[in-house]
Amino acid sequence: MQNKAFFHLPGLFEFYELYRLLLPLWENHREYFYDWCEIGSIYGAPADCLWGGGRVGFGDADTKEVLALMEKHGISSRLTFSNSLLTQEHLSDGRCNRLCSAFAQSPVTNGVIVHSDLLADYVKKNYPQLYLVSSTTKVITDFDAMVAEINREDFRYVVPDFRLNKALDKLANLTQEQKDKVEFLCNECCWFGCQDRKKCYEDVSHKSLGDDVPAHVCASPGAEDGYSFTKAMANPGFISRDDIVNTYLPMGFGNFKIEGRSLGSALVLEFILYYMVKPEYHIHVREHIYLDNSLDLF
Repeated sequence: MQNKAFFHLPGLFEFYELYRLLLPLWENHREYFYDWCEIGSIYGAPADCLWGGGRVGFGDADTKEVLALMEKHGISSRLTFSNSLLTQEHLSDGRCNRLCSAFAQSPVTNGVIVHSDLLADYVKKNYPQLYLVSSTTKVITDFDAMVAEINREDFRYVVPDFRLNKALDKLANLTQEQKDKVEFLCNECCWFGCQDRKKCYEDVSHKSLGDDVPAHVCASPGAEDGYSFTKAMANPGFISRDDIVNTYLPMGFGNFKIEGRSLGSALVLEFILYYMVKPEYHIHVREHIYLDNSLDLF
């Protein structure tokens, strides 16, 4: 049984201002938070990264400030470099190499989330201080393929597609070493039956590279409504707080990813409140972050 759930939170660069306020609370008021949870990492990337993937167009925080904040609180950073369309010529990109170099030199152990095996090999060779995470953008929906990915020594963690979250009978048969590498994506609201998820991620990769290609239009039911947490909660692949405590931790799993880099910081805060903060302290955290007695909603 795992005693702790390690949450991997979105918005390393995108939500710097949120974490600048939240992390001191995490450090100084641990009574606000469930004692079974920890912050495993915060992931993200600046908006202008060629190697970027998953979500683009967000994240303008200064690299030195981000690193200083994370080092102050001893939290691992992960660069989201999950572009699936990289070629050899892209590996020399100065911006992304400088980021890898900066995070590799940190006293805190940091990582890189990758899709491309080409990039994984490049990071292993040039920045061995950085650990690798296999990205959910690979859309690994076959259980045996997920196990094969877990068994690759290159990766410290593997984020399978959310549609494998509830394959509990098969998940139970993994060894503890394998379970320690699985990182479940908890709060996805994409249609469970979507067949175009890879195309959606490839569209983001094209945008990162500046390719002039037609934009992918999602045809899944409800796609035009965008993200909502209530819709995510109704998703068959949703992992709730109670699921973590009552099912996944007793089974030996301890790593859980919260998505949300392209969403608003207010919604990301609600994710953190839901998964990590005791209900009686929600108001304390909200008051510290943004709520005061002069705030008008309309």
